[in-house]
Amino acid sequence: MSVLARMVAGVPVDPDAPTARRWATEELLDPVYHEQRSLLASLLDWIAEQLAGLRTPAALSPLAVLAVVLVLVAVVGIAFLVAGPVRLSRRGGADRRVLADGDARTSDEIRAAADAAATAGDFATAVLERFRAIVRGLEERAVLDERAARTAHEAALAAAARLPALGSELVAAGRTFDDVAYGDVPATAQDEVRLRGLDARVQDARPTPATEVTDLAVAAPR
Repeated sequence: MSVLARMVAGVPVDPDAPTARRWATEELLDPVYHEQRSLLASLLDWIAEQLAGLRTPAALSPLAVLAVVLVLVAVVGIAFLVAGPVRLSRRGGADRRVLADGDARTSDEIRAAADAAATAGDFATAVLERFRAIVRGLEERAVLDERAARTAHEAALAAAARLPALGSELVAAGRTFDDVAYGDVPATAQDEVRLRGLDARVQDARPTPATEVTDLAVAAPR
């Protein structure tokens, strides 16, 4: 239970200095405050310094108690604002795969879904499905290995390594997928046309042999 919750539940509101320091220390030790240490470090260090300067013998005055409570409330609020989005992004990261588990559609079937969405003016779905069709098509051609948990960024980089002439376009397409799917960026008709054209070029492209890609990776300076 949070220290603030214990205080509300009935802990005396007129603590002595050691008790106040213990409350603040326990609250600041909560892992939520260390999700992004770089953003909270200065504030936490300052609070620790102020608490260390409290005199031990005497009980805190009501005004001092109020100050401690306000500081703790401020820390909790900041931590919620900082750590909340971090946790959400981590949760969402596990679902950022291009192809969902159980999606057994062929590349032609996914392309048909993309075409239908584009015709209906649903460019977001059209863009997402078009990128999925690109990835599924590369898997069908054994240019990419079949891997359900692959993200758009991972798929784009892997495809770019095998299709270097289209590398920048593939990476940009992967970024568009993420922006539309997870960044609340609206897809446009231009995005749909761009990915449609890329899909056609990828289908016509001759991939670099996997052995050459491996050799280049080994020979590259580290």
